[in-house]
Amino acid sequence: MATSPNSPALRSWIDIPPGHDFPIQNLPFGVFETDERGPRLAVAIGGYVLDLYALSQYGFFEDLTELGAAQPKVFRRRSLNAFLRLGRPAWRAVRQRVSELLRHDAPSLRDHEEAVRECLLRQTHVRMLRPVKPNNYTDFYSSIEHATNVGTMFRDPANALLPNWRHLPIGYHGRTSSIVVSGTDIRRPHGQRKAPDEAAPTFGPSRQLDFELEMAFVVGTGTALGTTVPIANAEEHIFGLCLFNDWSARDLQSWEYVPLGPFLGKNFGSSVAPWVVTLDALEPFRTAGPVQEPAPLPYLAQTGNHNFDVQLEVALVPAQGLETTISRTNFGLLYWSMAQQLTHHASNGCNLEAGDLYASGTISGPTPNSLGSLLELAWRGTRPVPLADGSERKFLLDGDTVIMRGYAERDGVRIGFGEVRGTVLPAE
Repeated sequence: MATSPNSPALRSWIDIPPGHDFPIQNLPFGVFETDERGPRLAVAIGGYVLDLYALSQYGFFEDLTELGAAQPKVFRRRSLNAFLRLGRPAWRAVRQRVSELLRHDAPSLRDHEEAVRECLLRQTHVRMLRPVKPNNYTDFYSSIEHATNVGTMFRDPANALLPNWRHLPIGYHGRTSSIVVSGTDIRRPHGQRKAPDEAAPTFGPSRQLDFELEMAFVVGTGTALGTTVPIANAEEHIFGLCLFNDWSARDLQSWEYVPLGPFLGKNFGSSVAPWVVTLDALEPFRTAGPVQEPAPLPYLAQTGNHNFDVQLEVALVPAQGLETTISRTNFGLLYWSMAQQLTHHASNGCNLEAGDLYASGTISGPTPNSLGSLLELAWRGTRPVPLADGSERKFLLDGDTVIMRGYAERDGVRIGFGEVRGTVLPAE
């Protein structure tokens, strides 16, 4: 019987420092390119990318019937979408084979010098691309702490949560064209804004640019229009998770807000990390979510642990300044699980498509240093956040870089998500 790719006992013949995000137990998927090779699918291992197209050309996947006639071309794409459409058996077969090839006692790739040179590239020598091409993007509002904080600031503190909040996962449909890969600069947006002390709205650059600490899951297996997804089967449609920053212009958002959901205050840019950590790799880190009261309706009722213990942090780096970690929280705090989000989204027959992105909404915790946005950390500008260089922030300034990181750790194994970063450019 094959050894589980998640086994804490596994070691790789590749030198991986302790505490690295990408040990052999992780093997997240992404897409890279170089000037010579063009776009290729890859997995991350230590400080390297493992070129799956090159592996396939050397015959390392020849006996994987789960890939059928798709290889090697399925690994020479600008996104994971075609690979995702092959289904869970193919995803698992490739991850299992890569794990076998990278183990310290496996000679087939290790001792093949030419293949090693062709298949292993340092991450610093490649350009990472957006991992999927999402046809659809949905942003949820699933942190009860975040929703309570926003309701307290902008509505009645005694009734901070919307009346439906504890009954269904609230979400809205966002814009896919402005989702960019980590490292892409974000231009400060223009829009209408109206401060409480202003008599009329004005048009101009946002004065309240913010980040939102989120995670997104990637749909792997789609559904037909009119088909629903029972809660017990929801995770079968999820390929994996990645870090996500849903940038927000709070002044534009608060002025334009309508019951249909955010518009120009949100759709100018969202940043996604290049690496997607599979749901399989996160299996050891399952945890119980918060108690849901009242109990959800039967179609959303779930048993077992469907949240994941992933530590998250946000750092802010001013232009020519020092990095300051300004927030630490945990993905496992989400009130509504990914399974509930997906089941609710498909409950009216909305079809799912491979590569779709579903973001969690801002992830905040119960303490002042565990809040997932500057809106909350600085409490709508009334409590400026101190930085290491002596400056303060109410909202983001031009030149600020926001970096989000995440990892799960247990039994000596750290499953990391890398990082998602973006720098604010001045408005044009």
